[in-house]
Parts: sequence; structure tokens; C-alpha cells
Amino acid sequence: MRRRRVLWFWVFVGPFTIGLALFTYVPLLWSVGLSFFDAHNTVTPTHFVGLDNYVSMLRDDAFTGSLRTFLVFTAFIVPVTFALSLALALMVNRVRRARAFFRSVFFLPAACSYVVAALIWKMSIFNGVRFGLANTLLGWFHTDPVAWLSTTDPPWYWLVIVTVRLWLQAGFYMILFLAGLQRIDPVLYEAAAVDGARPGWTVLRHITLPQLRATSVAVALLLVVNAFQAFDEFYNLLSDARGYPPYARPPLVYLYYTALGQGQNLGLGSAGAVILALIIAVVTVGQARWLRLGRTEADG
Repeated sequence: MRRRRVLWFWVFVGPFTIGLALFTYVPLLWSVGLSFFDAHNTVTPTHFVGLDNYVSMLRDDAFTGSLRTFLVFTAFIVPVTFALSLALALMVNRVRRARAFFRSVFFLPAACSYVVAALIWKMSIFNGVRFGLANTLLGWFHTDPVAWLSTTDPPWYWLVIVTVRLWLQAGFYMILFLAGLQRIDPVLYEAAAVDGARPGWTVLRHITLPQLRATSVAVALLLVVNAFQAFDEFYNLLSDARGYPPYARPPLVYLYYTALGQGQNLGLGSAGAVILALIIAVVTVGQARWLRLGRTEADG
């Protein structure tokens, strides 16, 4: 019986394990190995260069500038998405009728492709001509059209990038917060009402938010990691037939052009990818320790 269980375990799990190894772990290990070689236009290099690729990436102003772009993007998208998704969850949780309908409506954008959403934002809403939706609204107030994606002073392109990401992911994190809200014991709110606590900010601050601590930490971690991985909306919003502009270039876009652009420097691109992965790991671990992820009240 035990052998049969082991056999059926590998029958079901084996194909997924093999696929995960072939399409995830092997490419990751190959990329790490590739970062120590001079790999121009090839994935099977022979010239070992040691840490030269890493030194070149860290000295590259374009790469460090892409990291600054990430910091700006994170400063915008993480707190705004966190606050909006929490607000949506609180509103949906208070709805007594058609709660499933509102939950589905707010979550629906999460099923949309980032590429499709970016093209809609670029071609229909913020297309930079007077017939776009945003410029049409400005025309009602007798304001000149704005070239949203090509104006750098002020940097209106951030409005386009942040709003499309916000529309795409706020519903997903709303579902996480909603699940956390539904796990809160109603007895806590009843006890607060008996003690004279007024509904609103007092209950939210002293009961709801502390009970949502674990969910809030998970949402914050996911938001930061997803911000590091931003690519589709940046590339599809800002690139055109002339290429990608020098501004608002996040790390993955820069690495894409480094590894697959005109230079085809796969060794340099792999080194940049390893550096980015290490930064994500350090930031995630540091954020988890700062937010005391996994600790209980007894742990202090």
C-alpha cells in the first residue's frame, strides 16, 4: 500500500516537478553561470571573465538609473494600491446585498492582460491627441491637450503608468484584504460597541487594522516584489517605432535591451538579473523582519 501511494504521488506530481525543473530552475542556474562569462550573441560561452560583468553593471549609470526609476515607481504604487485595496475591501465587506457582484466587478481587471490594458491606456485614454478621453475631459475646461507619455516636465507619464497598474492590481489585493476581514471575529466588534466605541476610525484603528496585520504584511511584500518586476506596462506604454525613451526605464526593461537588444550581451544581462534578484531578496527579507512577519505577540 505504501509503495502504491508513493507511485501515485509521483504520477501526479512528477510531470509538474519535471516541468518546474526544466523551465524554471535550469534556466535560473544557467543564467547565474552565464553571468561569469563573456556571452555576446550566444548562450554557450567559453571565455570566463569572473566578476567583470557585475562590476560593469554596478558602474553603469543606466542600470543604476533604472533602479532609481524603480524607487520612484514603488513610492507611488505601493502606498496608493495598499490604501485603495483596503478601502475597497472595507466598503465591500459592509455591503449587505450583492456583495458577490461588487467583489467580482472590482476583481475583474485583475484578469485582464497587462499588455491589453497598457494599449488601452495608451491609445484610447492617454493617447496625447485631443480626441483621447483624458484630453477630451481637459477640453471641456478649455485646457490644451497634454502629450501624456512624452512630456517629461512635468512628468505626466507617471500618471499613466501608475493608474494602469492601479486599475489592474487593486482588485486582487482587495480580495486578500476581504479574506482577512472575514476572518475577524464579530464578537470583537460587539464588545467594542458595548464598551462605547463609536463605529468608524476608532474601531478601524484599534480592532480592524491590528487584526489585519498578517494580511497587511503579505500585501506590502507582494506589492514591493511586483513593483520590482514591472515590465509590460512600461514597455508597451512608452516604447514606439523609435525604441524606448531614456526616461522611466525600470530594471527589467533595461536588462531586456541589454540582453536582447542590438548588443545581445547575455552575460552582462544575466549579471544584471542576478543583481536584481539579490536586491529583491534583501529587500523582501529586510521588510519581513522590519514588519515582524511570522512572529506572534508572545515572541515580542
